Amino acid sequence: MSILKDTYGRHHSYLRISVTERCNLRCTYCMPAEGIQLSPKSHLMTADEIFKIAQAFVKQGVSKIRLTGGEPLVRKDIDAIITRLSSLPVTLSITTNAISTHRHIETFKKARIKQVNVSLDSLQTSRFTTLTRRNYLETVQNNINELITEGFEVKLNCVLIKGINDDEITSFIKLSKDKPLHIRFIEFMPFDGNKWNIDKMVSYKEIMNTVNTDFPKTDILRINDNPNDTAKNYQIKGYQGTFAVISSVTNPFCSTCNRIRLTANGKLKNCLFSSNETDLLTPLRQGDSILPYIEKAVVTKYKIRSGMESIEQFKDPDLHGKNRSMIAIGG
Repeated sequence: MSILKDTYGRHHSYLRISVTERCNLRCTYCMPAEGIQLSPKSHLMTADEIFKIAQAFVKQGVSKIRLTGGEPLVRKDIDAIITRLSSLPVTLSITTNAISTHRHIETFKKARIKQVNVSLDSLQTSRFTTLTRRNYLETVQNNINELITEGFEVKLNCVLIKGINDDEITSFIKLSKDKPLHIRFIEFMPFDGNKWNIDKMVSYKEIMNTVNTDFPKTDILRINDNPNDTAKNYQIKGYQGTFAVISSVTNPFCSTCNRIRLTANGKLKNCLFSSNETDLLTPLRQGDSILPYIEKAVVTKYKIRSGMESIEQFKDPDLHGKNRSMIAIGG
C-alpha cells in the first residue's frame, strides 16, 4: 500500500512546496499588518534539501509539484531550484504574484513549466495598492500579458472579501473574453492574523448570484472539472477563457483531495486548514529516512478540513486560530 494513501482512500499525488516565507507584497488576507516572525535561515530548506525531499515524494507516487512561497521568485536561487526539480518525472508549475516573472520566462520554458498561477485580487490601481500595500498593478498586468504571449496557461487567483473587492467579479470574468485566461474566485479562508470572520466571506452561492445577474443565464456554461479539481468551472459562451469558484469553506472538495504541502522550513501539512505539522527537515538532516514521517502525516489526515465539518465550526477561532499565516504555509 502506498504511504501516500490515507485511511479514506485518497492518494496524494500533488505536492506543493513553499520555497520561501518572504514576499514582495503584503496582502492583507495573507500576512498580518505587523508582518510575521520569519524562520531563521538555518531552519529553512536549502536547494539541495528541497530536491531530496521532492525526490522522496516522487518515488512514492507524487506526479505534480507546484512551487509557492511567500513569493517563490524572490528566492535568489529559484532558477536553480526550478531547473533541478524539472529533472524529476513530474508536472512542474508555480504560483506567483507575477511581479518578476519577466526575469524567469526562459527558466520556465527550459523546465517545461506550462501553467503559471498568478495571485491578483483587484484590477483597480488604488484598491490593489490598499490590498497589497504595494503599487505594482501595472507591472503585474504587463507580465500576465507576456506570459500569455509566451504560451503559458495562466490562471488568476482572486480571493474575494465582502465590501472590499466583491464588486469586481464581473470585471474579472470579462478579462477572459478576448484572452485565454482562467479566472478563479477563492472563498476567504481563516489563517493566523488575517482577522477572518464569516461575514467577510463571499460564498460560492453569492458569487454565482452575481454572475447570473450580470450575464444571460443561457450564456453561463458549466464545463467539466478535472479529476481532483478544487474548482467548479464555468465559461461564458463565446469567451476564450473560463472562470471558476474554489469554495473551500461552503462547499469543500475534501473527498477528492490529493494535495499535501511542504512549508519552507520543512514541515509537512496534510491539510491547508490543519495546525498540526510533521517535521521532515530534522530527520533528513540527521540522516534518517523521512518515509515513516510522511506516512504518519498522511494516515492521520482528517476526512474534511482538518476536522471542521460544518460552517458553524468555522465561527470558533479555537479551531483554526492556531494555524500559520498563509504566507508561512504556501498557497
